[in-house]
Parts: sequence; structure tokens; C-alpha cells
Amino acid sequence: MAVPERRAPTPEDLYRIFVPTDPRLSPDGATVTFTVQRVRPGFDGYASAIWTAPLDGNEPARQLTLGARRDLHARWSPDGRQLAFLSDRRPLVEEEPGIPADREDGMQVHLLPVAGPGEARRLTDLPRGAEAFEWSPDGKSLAVLSSSMGPDRASDARLRRKAPDAKPGTPPASDYRFADRLHFQENGRGFTEHRRRQAWLVDAATGSARRLTNLAAGVNQVTWSPDGTRLAIATGRSRDADLFFRPRIVVLDVKSGRLTPAVEHPRGAFAAPAWMPDGRSIAVLGGVLPHQPYRSDIWIFPADGSDPRGGRDLSGRHDIMPGSSVSSDVTIGEGARLQPAKDGGSILFLAPHRGSNELWRIATDDGALERLTDDRHYLSSFDAVEAGSKADGPRIAAIRSEGGGLPKVVAVESASKRRAGAGLSSRTIANPNEGLDSEVQLRAPIERWVEGDGHQVQGWLVPAGVGRKPTILEIHGGPHTLYGWSPSWEFQVLAGAGISVAYANPRGSEGYGRDFNEGNIDDWGDGPMRDVLGIVEGFVADGLADPDRLGVTGGSYGGYLTSWIVGHDKRFKAAMTARSVNDLAVEFMTGDLGGTEWPSQEFGAWTWDDPEKFRLASPLTYAEAVQTPLLIQHSEQDLRTPINQGEMFFNRLRRLRRPVRLMRVPDENHELTRSGTPFRRVENLVQVRDWFRHFLVEGRQALPPIPRTRHGR
Repeated sequence: MAVPERRAPTPEDLYRIFVPTDPRLSPDGATVTFTVQRVRPGFDGYASAIWTAPLDGNEPARQLTLGARRDLHARWSPDGRQLAFLSDRRPLVEEEPGIPADREDGMQVHLLPVAGPGEARRLTDLPRGAEAFEWSPDGKSLAVLSSSMGPDRASDARLRRKAPDAKPGTPPASDYRFADRLHFQENGRGFTEHRRRQAWLVDAATGSARRLTNLAAGVNQVTWSPDGTRLAIATGRSRDADLFFRPRIVVLDVKSGRLTPAVEHPRGAFAAPAWMPDGRSIAVLGGVLPHQPYRSDIWIFPADGSDPRGGRDLSGRHDIMPGSSVSSDVTIGEGARLQPAKDGGSILFLAPHRGSNELWRIATDDGALERLTDDRHYLSSFDAVEAGSKADGPRIAAIRSEGGGLPKVVAVESASKRRAGAGLSSRTIANPNEGLDSEVQLRAPIERWVEGDGHQVQGWLVPAGVGRKPTILEIHGGPHTLYGWSPSWEFQVLAGAGISVAYANPRGSEGYGRDFNEGNIDDWGDGPMRDVLGIVEGFVADGLADPDRLGVTGGSYGGYLTSWIVGHDKRFKAAMTARSVNDLAVEFMTGDLGGTEWPSQEFGAWTWDDPEKFRLASPLTYAEAVQTPLLIQHSEQDLRTPINQGEMFFNRLRRLRRPVRLMRVPDENHELTRSGTPFRRVENLVQVRDWFRHFLVEGRQALPPIPRTRHGR
């Protein structure tokens, strides 16, 4: 029987993609749970459910929770009998008359028995909900993160100085917002001055809750000591946390409430704490200025606070980059995690290598480093359990995707089965996208390296077909992130529409060592431009990209470099700058980056000390040189690069009578293309495809007609 030919991907296929995240193994290592995100039926949001699968793959994966809204963050109890997870199902399953529509307590911790029958029950009743949690080692309690200040609504409102609801016939209470510190807003979260997460202790049987911390900088992460008496807490500086990005680690004695600074270097930034098995030390990720923003290493500090400004750097001599962020509009990045071995002799972690994100192991005695996996893939998260003999090695589950493949849940082959000199292999145990995989043909990228000012630049091409094709240069954001062997639906849609996509990691990208990551300091424009153009020229020389039909686009910093390129290079027939930075002085003084140390790190000066430096480094300065038809995309709720960045560039170019169009996206933030409302993400893909098809495939020169929308004109 003939196998049906698979078709090209479309923007609308995004509605059908299931995204697995957060694999967690049962204590015996036999079963993995994970969260699966899907698009809701109304195309206006996402729902997620907890799934489970045996690690040996002998049975198919199955859905554990309803997932009518969001079920996530599943964690096994230490005895393996219960699963705790976060869910916002409360308004759907509980009748609570008199609760306001804008309730803050929807997301709570729930418990589900694993072996026997029974439904999940809500455990917590925190007034402002729960955001994360961790089981205590004895399973009797949970450390929960919540921005609640009191254990019940009345005490919480009193401690927050919250005005009571207005009575009928009286004016509404004041809705003004006040801030005394920087970082009072955050992209995707809005105003955050009144939402500082603290640690709570919750009884696993009764749900009774007691607040453990009152830290001015709030609590970012918590993790239990092996004996269950202490918590390692990631937080900010005790004073002026808003002025200086100096995350630190304190240890809380749960019984007495005493706080001990364990990691507190005056010029250091450390996070992702993980207790070593003996309970005497803590592994953390971070480093010391001036290199810390461009390089995080794995350190070990005493837990008793005896050396908070010292510590031992395990990975510094290897120049790898744990904690790096790999770009993808499909796979969800899950942040850094350090997982010590049961005997404390090593630590597992993820870090990039030549565009792949791999699993590594580092020895805690001498820092010896071993790369455990070796493939063209993106491992975005993992979990490991040592349940058998030491010779068997840990059982490992991970989320794996690749340039031409959607994310799957995989089991990583045990170390005892590893061939000498070979990386660990992976075996798929759950593929939520099996149906879409069988229907849609995704294209694997072609790798290429070029020489750029004395360094090597890695790039790729997702080909639209054989021979010279219209080609778009895509540029990643950050600038300190990286492209890799990870999936991009935008790239696949463009290739399916007959347009190849070239992309690269210019200087300033992560994953190639500290010197390369610092290579764009005080040079956001010219140097990185030469790197990405070198990749385009390489594919032109290879006969794969048509030099007469080139386009360029990028988002965030990629939008900055797109705006820069069209003001300095005439080869492109069309461009799209998305959520871009066009005036650096304004960018560093507004939004959630306003007032931060970033300009002093990236450009060696504050904006007010050297305004000419930032003027010369801003694409807006070179607007008169822009001739390329340009689509400026910006989201109206973007707090990372506020919409005035797009408006300024549009206004200047229109005054110059250049071919330019502004595309404003309502109700979305900086993350539109990765986690925005599904129908708007699909619409963005349509507009990207149609804009470049108009100029590069159809060969038009004038702006296309304004697309039809429900607003009309």
C-alpha cells in the first residue's frame, strides 16, 4: 500500500501542535509524568494536562488529568503514591457564591492518588494562589511559592493595604498603581510591584499554610535540604535589589525561621540552587561580574554560610555555557537545572555544543567534564532517578526536538548500555504529535560554517527545495541567546511556501564560549551584521540562495539588527522588523529594562552619561538610508521593547516617504510569536509569509494591499 505523500506545513497547523514539557520520573524511575500544552477550542488560549508513560515504552502514554484549563508542574510524592500539581480548575469544579470575577486564587496545589481510584483534590487555599512548590523529603509538607501575604482573604487584604470593594451607590476604590522601586513591571505579567512571591509551608494532609519568608526581593526558587529541615532560597539583594541584579542564595531553617546567607558575593549573581546529598553544600549556577552576564558556571558553596563570597567554580576551566537559552517558537524553554548524583560525585546539567543542547556530567571533586549525549537535537529539559545499581546508571527522561522535528518525550539510554566513545542514545516514549508528523513534511536544516573576523560562525538553511530559492535571513533575539538544532514553525511555513530560511549565531550568541558571547559588547550593529551576512553569502555561493531575491527579518534584538541592516545594506528586497529596538537610549530607560545595569554592561556607559554613543548605535539614526520595503511589527502590551520603539521608526520612515507599514498587534506582549494568543500567532505567520511572498516570489515592488481584518479600514 502506497504511503500518502506528506504536505507542506501551514500557519494553521500551529493549532494542532501539542507541546510536552517538564518530565518528572517516579521515585522508582519506572514512570514519567509530563505536561502537554494544546490550543483551546476557541483558538484564544492554551490548556494543559498532566500525562504519564512508562519509561520502558511498553505501554502508550495516557492523559492523567482533565486539562480543561491549566494542569501543570506535576511532582511525585517521595513515596510515589501521590502526584501534586498546579491547576486553575477551581472556578470550573467548585461552586463558590460571592467570589469576584477577578479572583486571584484560581491556581492552587492539587493532590491525585496514583495507584487507586479517586479524583484530584485541592490542597491549598492561598488567597493569591500558588505559583510553584516542592515536596519535603518526608512527604508531610510542601514548600509553596505564593504572593499571598496572609493565609486567608481577610488577613491578606489587610496586610496588603487593599481597599475594600465599593458598596453599591458609592464611587469605586482607587485603582492607581504606585512604585518605589525599579522592576515594578515585567513583560507578560504587567505591574508586579504588589506581587512579591514568598515561601509558605503547607501541610500535605490538611492544607494548612504558614508563611515562612518576608523577603523584600521576594523568592524565585526553593529547594529542600536532604534532611528536610532547611530550604535553599534564591532571592535578590537584601537592600536595593532593584538597582543591582545580584541574585543570591539564603538558607532558611524551617523550624526557627533563621536565615543564613550561603551565596552572597557583592558582584556575583547566583541561582538554580541544588542541595548536595550530604546536606553540607549547595550547587548553584552563576558567576561574578564583569563576565557573569555572558557566562554562568557551576559552583559549590557551603550551606552553613561559612564561605558566602568564595565558593568553588567547577566548570570555569571548560568554557561551556550551562543555562543558555535556545530559540524556538515550538519547544518551550524551561530554564536551568542542576541535578546532583545520589553519591554527590557528579552533577547532571544541560548546555549547548555546536548548536545542539546536550546532557553533560561534571565531577564534583576535580571538575572533570563529560558530554553524555551527542546529536543534532535540542534537549530542553530532563529528569534523572538512580533506582537500580550504580553500574546501571541513572534512568533519564527528557524532552527532545530537532530542526525538522516537533518535541517528544524520550528515555535516554542508561550509561551501562553506552558504547565506548558514543553518546547516549534516546528512545521515544511519547509523541503527542504523531498524527501531525504523519501528515506534514518538515524540512531538516542544512548546516554551514563561515569565517567572520577571525572567528567561526555557525549557520543553517531550511531549504524550500532544490537549487537557488528566494531566501530570508532570520536573526535571533537576545542578543545573548542562540539558534540551534531546534524547531521553528515560522521557518517551516516559509520553506513550505517556497522561501528558504537562513539563520545564524553571530558574535554575541551563547554556546560558543565567553569570548564569543562578549564579542558584540559595544558593537551591536556592524560586527554581528558581517557575521549574519557572511552566512547568507555562503549559501549564495553554494547555489542555494538567490542573491536577487533576499529578505531579512528578526525579533527583539533580531529586530534591532534587521533595522540596522536595512540602514546599512541594500541587497534585500524586503524586510520585517519585529518587536525591535530602534532607539537604544529610550529602550534602556523604559519598559521592564528601564534603569537596569544592562547599558553599562553592553556599551560601557549609562545612557545619560554618553548620549552620543547610544545615538550612533541606534538604527533610527540611519533611517534616511533605508530604501528596503519594511514591515514593522509590534505588540501593544510589549514591556520588554515598548511599542514606541516601532512607532518612532515608522514615523521617521513615513516622513521620509519610504515604503513602510506598521503592524500593531493588540493585547499581546513581547512573546507573541512564542506564547501569544494562538489565533494571533497564526495571523502573524500569515503576514510574515505573505509579506515576503509578495516581494520575493511574486517580484512586486509596491506595498501590498492592507490585509482584511474585522476592523476594516
